[in-house]
Amino acid sequence: MKQGTHVKAELILVLVTILAGFGWIFSKEALAGLPPLFFMGVRFIIAGFVLFLAGQKYFKGLDWQDVKQASLVGVVMGITMLFWVTGLDQGSSLGVGAFITSLGVVLVPVVARFMFGARPPLSIWLALPIAVVGLGFLALNNGLSFEFAHVYFLGTAVCMAFQLNLLSRFSMRMHALVLTAIQLSMAGCLLLFLSLLTETLPHSISIEVAGWLLASTLIATSLRFLLQTYGMSLTPVSHAAVIMNLEPVWTAIFAILWFSESMGLGQVVGCLLIFIAMLVSRWPQIKAIFKPSRSS
Repeated sequence: MKQGTHVKAELILVLVTILAGFGWIFSKEALAGLPPLFFMGVRFIIAGFVLFLAGQKYFKGLDWQDVKQASLVGVVMGITMLFWVTGLDQGSSLGVGAFITSLGVVLVPVVARFMFGARPPLSIWLALPIAVVGLGFLALNNGLSFEFAHVYFLGTAVCMAFQLNLLSRFSMRMHALVLTAIQLSMAGCLLLFLSLLTETLPHSISIEVAGWLLASTLIATSLRFLLQTYGMSLTPVSHAAVIMNLEPVWTAIFAILWFSESMGLGQVVGCLLIFIAMLVSRWPQIKAIFKPSRSS
């Protein structure tokens, strides 16, 4: 693959992480006027339909077994998003929440150990204690008190690790766009069903809130996944995995600029340690990126 293509792909994936960071802002604004589960259900169903329209040709000749497996992953994704949107709705620091959620990539091999008996690489065992210390700094930033929203974000990370393990184990022969559309649609249906059971729906929605809902749906979800699918098709997975770690960094920056959020010293140290843990867990991929340049 040409060097120019790699650069193009990596720039696209950086843009994807920026859109993901904006997604936290859009979602927080939308939650000011919408119940959390209803918001996520509507958002994902519409986004799944948009992706279906964008990739109709890839939906032909689908295997039913693959569809069932993708739907199961979609249900797990719905549970993951239930934790995430609850934490987002109740939390006061988007940046901290984003870094805790990003622990999902560190926990993937650990969850694989319990699910499938797989042995995590040494980089994961080195990253875990760093991440735990980072969580400790976040939890104890204000003495012994902490936000319960952090527990929801940690639940998001664990469920995300479970979801990614299922994706890696299922040998689904379908285009990434189709897989994403099915996951989003199933997650949206689950969340909307739970919303109808547990939430009181608003009688009306302001134009401003509707705008944030559309931005979350079309920009932070549909456009983001379209670009992510395209970008990941042009570059090795190892490169993409490292770049995607930028999402919590952008989220923290946008939260500071948009909501005037501020972090205490303990929170800054905690987020930094978690980011270091993410990089340590990705060390084999990072080495793979720089290895060609040394040999050339």
